[in-house]
Amino acid sequence: MKLFKFFGSVNKEMKLVVWPTFKENRRDTWTVIATSLMYAIFFALVDWGLIALLQHFVMGK
Repeated sequence: MKLFKFFGSVNKEMKLVVWPTFKENRRDTWTVIATSLMYAIFFALVDWGLIALLQHFVMGK
């Protein structure tokens, strides 16, 4: 019986959820994509810099 009560309360809570509109969802998606690209570029540059430093100091190139 506790299981039925649990799913009943889940159903009530789901009716209280305010789902995002298509416009909000699209905006948030583009924000995630742009942020991911910025982080990817940043870490690629950091990686490139560290490799260059290591090659210079460790291998003497």
